[in-house]
Amino acid sequence: MTSTAPRPAPKGATALQHGSPGPSGRRWLILAVVGLAQLMVVLDATIVNIALPSAQRELGFSDGDRQWIVTAYSLAFGSLLLLGGRLADLVGRRLVFLTGVAGFAAASALAGAAGSFSLLVGGRALQGMFGALLAPAALSLLNTTFTDARERAKAFGVYGAIAGTGGAIGLLLGGLLTEHLSWRWTLYVNLGFAALALAGGATLLRRTAPNRTARLDPPGALLVSAGLFGVVYGLSNAVPHGWSSPMTWGFLVAGAVLIAAFAGWQRRAAHPLLPLRIVLDRDRGASFTAVVVAASGMFGVFLFLTYYLQATLHYSPVRTGLAFLPMIAALVVSAQLATNGTLPRVGAKAAVPAGMALAAAGMVWLTGIGLQGGYASHILPPLLVLGLGLGHVMPPAISLATAGVVPADAGAASASVNTMQQIGGSIGTALLNTLATSSAARYVSGHGRGPASLAQAQLHSYTTAFWWSAGIFTLGLVVTGSLYRRRAAGTRQPDAATGSDPSGTVVHL
Repeated sequence: MTSTAPRPAPKGATALQHGSPGPSGRRWLILAVVGLAQLMVVLDATIVNIALPSAQRELGFSDGDRQWIVTAYSLAFGSLLLLGGRLADLVGRRLVFLTGVAGFAAASALAGAAGSFSLLVGGRALQGMFGALLAPAALSLLNTTFTDARERAKAFGVYGAIAGTGGAIGLLLGGLLTEHLSWRWTLYVNLGFAALALAGGATLLRRTAPNRTARLDPPGALLVSAGLFGVVYGLSNAVPHGWSSPMTWGFLVAGAVLIAAFAGWQRRAAHPLLPLRIVLDRDRGASFTAVVVAASGMFGVFLFLTYYLQATLHYSPVRTGLAFLPMIAALVVSAQLATNGTLPRVGAKAAVPAGMALAAAGMVWLTGIGLQGGYASHILPPLLVLGLGLGHVMPPAISLATAGVVPADAGAASASVNTMQQIGGSIGTALLNTLATSSAARYVSGHGRGPASLAQAQLHSYTTAFWWSAGIFTLGLVVTGSLYRRRAAGTRQPDAATGSDPSGTVVHL
């Protein structure tokens, strides 16, 4: 006679530990708390951008130093994410989440009150460090809270929309705060987000027991942190030093070598920081690729369209932020359609490449802008198409990147998603900025330095970035279309206790 007793959860992965749902209303409140904290981290990658000119005038730092206000954050964040994700698995997601939120708030207050350039950079680096704790803990809490396939789709639709729109929301909020208050409020605003997230997290999230069976991997942590630092730092140097500089390619090569050494070490480590079973699954690899591509391509909009609206069309910071709102709305609607309709019906192999195709089409459409372009005719339509495309890329990719991972690995898998997004954003910033700058310089050399020529050169740099962004999304279409498996009929649902398929195979939603 076959036993009907339920399978025991792995050690250290009890329902209490991974925040087992409880009442349905509680789960959605947890989603609100996690989403608010994630929004705080994501929008901080762009909210300071609009405030940089004001901060530069007040603190008196040079144009060459200006990039470090952004780079300090991405360096600390990108290089420490995997370590932060593993800490969430080892010491408990609730504790790491609350620590990350509180530390992020304190770092924001420090940076906002900075009276010097060095203190502002230090505060931004601390923000990145605590963000590296917060982001993977937030996603792993979501992954282990929502185990029902239908509810999980809705939850990840909301979370993916936040991940995709956070940058644009940061531009809008940064414009409002800078124009009506002060650049310092682009940092102080995090105190309000953090207070709500702390109160909600302390109330709703259940205490979690440490995973007694796992250990930290110090060599792995050192290798991957140094490797990611080298990659992000090298990409950041591409703009001021050029791609041929040892400061660029030297750090990129060193970073790549260290990451390769990290991968080799993970194969034989007793307690690997990132178990390779997480990244070697074909669907999960396709999802990581989709996140990298989407983050890279999005900077073609957030960065260069912002420049175009302010420098060429002379929009105010607030009006610039408002210009992105239709794209945000389209992305939110598309995210829900993707996770609750398209993905369950046709699978990721059709849904994600379709989103890539729409995003590429939107970027190509944006290349039609001109010196006197109208918003309704030249900007709004491609932004709507781009939003629809990104909504079919980010939420499904984030959901599938963490689907089927046992709770003991949830933090590491979540950190991998955030790492891909951060690295993708860094690649997009460095690559597109370098290509745009080179394009403008070539145009000026061939047409002179008159006012009309300089204006046209600037416009040419923007359209060059948009064409390359379209190419990035097209590459994403080909790669994800090739990697994702075809959706199998009758896919089994995740086991409620473990969050994985009872047969031990990866769950494909």
